[in-house]
Amino acid sequence: MGYSALKNALIFMYYTVPLLGRIGVVMSIGQADDYFPEERDGLLQLRDFINSTSNLHGNWTGPPCHKNGSRWAGIGCRNGHVVHLVLEGNQLTGSLPQTPFLGNMAFLRKLSFRNNSIRGRLPSLKNLLYLEQVFLSRNSFSGSIPSEYTDLPRLTKLELQHNSLTGSIPPFDQPTLTTLNVSHNRLAGRIPSNQVLDRFPKSSYDHNSALCGKPLGIPCSVPPPHHRSPAANGKTKGTRGIWRFVLIAACAAGLVAFLVMLVFLCYYRKVRGKDAKGDQSGKGYAGIEEKKRYRSENADDPERMVKLEFFDKRRPVFDSDDLLRASAKVMGKGKLGTTYRATLESGSAVVVKRLKETSAWSNKDFVQQMQQLGSMRHENLVEIISFYYEEEKLVIYEFIPHGSLFELLHDNRGVGRVPLNWTARLSIIKEIAEGLAFIHQSLPYHGVPHANLKSSNVLIQCDGLKLHSKLTDFGLLPILTPRKSFENLAVGKTPEFSQGKNLTYKADVYCFGIILLEIITGKNPDEMSRGSGGMFDDLSDWVRSAVNSDCLTDVLDVEILSAREDRNDMLRLVEMALQCTDVTPAKRPKMSEFLRRIEEMERLNKQTGDAITRPTPVSSDPVFQIQPDIEETCLAGFHFEEAGFLETSPKQSAPRRSRLNHVFKRNP
Repeated sequence: MGYSALKNALIFMYYTVPLLGRIGVVMSIGQADDYFPEERDGLLQLRDFINSTSNLHGNWTGPPCHKNGSRWAGIGCRNGHVVHLVLEGNQLTGSLPQTPFLGNMAFLRKLSFRNNSIRGRLPSLKNLLYLEQVFLSRNSFSGSIPSEYTDLPRLTKLELQHNSLTGSIPPFDQPTLTTLNVSHNRLAGRIPSNQVLDRFPKSSYDHNSALCGKPLGIPCSVPPPHHRSPAANGKTKGTRGIWRFVLIAACAAGLVAFLVMLVFLCYYRKVRGKDAKGDQSGKGYAGIEEKKRYRSENADDPERMVKLEFFDKRRPVFDSDDLLRASAKVMGKGKLGTTYRATLESGSAVVVKRLKETSAWSNKDFVQQMQQLGSMRHENLVEIISFYYEEEKLVIYEFIPHGSLFELLHDNRGVGRVPLNWTARLSIIKEIAEGLAFIHQSLPYHGVPHANLKSSNVLIQCDGLKLHSKLTDFGLLPILTPRKSFENLAVGKTPEFSQGKNLTYKADVYCFGIILLEIITGKNPDEMSRGSGGMFDDLSDWVRSAVNSDCLTDVLDVEILSAREDRNDMLRLVEMALQCTDVTPAKRPKMSEFLRRIEEMERLNKQTGDAITRPTPVSSDPVFQIQPDIEETCLAGFHFEEAGFLETSPKQSAPRRSRLNHVFKRNP
């Protein structure tokens, strides 16, 4: 009996101990992914900006969420997401961060800072589609009520009373809104009249001395017309002739003065023109220095900036007139707008993107957004040189002469094409990942930091026998019309967009996974989805079907099938790409994790003498040599269509701005 019991106990331990170990591993993995770091980063930013009697610095440590609970004071969680942020009566002082620190808390439902002493502007609540309750009353908030508050589709309660808010009341029209209080502020103007705002009582608007409108029972006065008395009319008739004579005399004197000034101006320009011919180089240098001085004097005030602002002060500057005189060619007409290559009189080339659909942002907001994007510098990002924000919204990029990844992969397929080998493809993959990881790090409060990642927005730069990748069209989502324009971007093809869910940075990861499969398979994603007869939603579906059918090698591009020594890396990257394109965003890896795995592959390859980062010739064919100075030899490049971008003609007398608009109408 004793031996049998001992035997059964050993058998039980043999089978159960490994199982418990596996359960522990699974539990630890679940705990590690039990919160979302971008939400924690926003909370830590809030913690570092304000002071509190609750000792937030001591309490807000570690993960903010654990399943449906939180150890952080004032934080409520559900499924690992922050859904409540309530800090009421905590004697909070200071001002809130000026960045949209709440932007990544996509599932936030309740926000309350009432009964504190917070000063400064109200927080940005942009893109918080699930937010229902906002309580910011009894503080010292100043400035206007952000118009974006009217875009909160589920808002039920908004309390802003007892602050120092100024400006007018936005036209709230959410049918879900049941509570509104903006009393005891310094608001002014007419209360917008609509079915939502008219139903709230007088107490919701009271104690704003300059407010008027139906809810308050105070009519908004109109300046009365000025009526003259009969006596005054008679007097006016009597003096009208005198004033008419005086007016004619003044006009005559002004005309004489104008003619004198015109003659003097013509003489002055003639003399100055002769002097300028004698010192042409000095004049050009002085002009550049003057432009630099003007930019430096106005750099702190976005509203006073010149129309073209340059982010790299080492670059030669040019102004809108220089751009007007530039010869140009249409590079392409995409979903975001038309892209031109403009060659300046100096011989240098830039790329000008005319944005087609931009929201009704003020110039100040647009300038601030472009300043953030223009300050980003990375070897795998196309540099933003400048921008224009008056009648049109233009973004000016550096010119990358050797085409896009889409052209490199798909142009000239067939006989005579120079194959793109695996080493070059692997280098391109790593550089795209590095650029995207940098964008995610630099724009943590953008819902989808890139939002338009596709192979045609990966530009290729040739450097001898090497190819370098540069991402473009990043960071433009906030300046586009909400959601309606998303379908025009790469993120519009993600599963979560088609399901109407909130988009996060994981949408970028999905788009990256599609590019990864495009590089490995050589297939055009658009043709794959159109040509499958509805069988496959996109390229990832086709690859996943091949994997499930044990036909994994069939998905590899024929140009890389001969690289048998790299077959394991290819198949490993197919697996990683399918993880990036998982239907569930939470299961997709972060770009930092993807890079870590690529670097691990690189380390293993170095041990076998096959490093990822070795020189990356386009082809193993020794006959094919790249000449960096000859664009056509390096890559096919763009097939430009002639156009008159910002055309000018010395015979035309119309203002240049009119010609700019005329050309844009011809090239919509």
